[in-house]
Amino acid sequence: METAHVGERRDPAATAAVTPPGEGARLGRPPLTERRKAATRLEIAREAVRLFADRGVAATTADDIAAAVGISQRTLWRYTPSKELCVRPLLTYALDFVTALMRSWPHDRPLWEVVAGPSSAGADTPADADTQALRDLVVLTRTEPGLRAVWLQVHHDAEAAFAEVIALRTGHGPDDLEPRVQATVLNGALRIAVEQWAWSPDPRPAPLSRTLHRALGIARSGLSG
Repeated sequence: METAHVGERRDPAATAAVTPPGEGARLGRPPLTERRKAATRLEIAREAVRLFADRGVAATTADDIAAAVGISQRTLWRYTPSKELCVRPLLTYALDFVTALMRSWPHDRPLWEVVAGPSSAGADTPADADTQALRDLVVLTRTEPGLRAVWLQVHHDAEAAFAEVIALRTGHGPDDLEPRVQATVLNGALRIAVEQWAWSPDPRPAPLSRTLHRALGIARSGLSG
């Protein structure tokens, strides 16, 4: 068994085996092997969040996470380059799905419908346990800098993907001002809505989908005053 350390990271030479952000977002059904890998990543994320919430990130080792999932530390490193990044699948679930829907969305219908509609990934599509795990994780981002960095990086990556989709639909380049601003507004509304929902002191907050609808409405109305 390899020795685990707080904040430990995998050998960079092996990091290429980890699926890059966003590559798993498909509307079609992925092959069985990919589904199994995705299920394992999600299980790792769930157990990591549970341990982080119980002990804190610093006091949780890679060995702890691997043991909770029932795999070796070596196997864990095949799925993630660091213990903090174990949680990424819980954060990218909805954003990856929204990006995939945006890519296939009819050009005669506004993109806002993708995230504002009742069937969007922004609604409470994960299982109840994963919705609670997501809330626990976003709560942890307030006090755990490493997890906060992962949360912000996930949205940074999503923003670039949103800008690319918007640019393709509007005839702009992905680095043009218009799609970048629009992607930032959309991305910011999604991020703040999830934080508002997760950070609510109410033990049973309003559904995430309702908070997303409110945030998107505010974003569409633009600046006031």
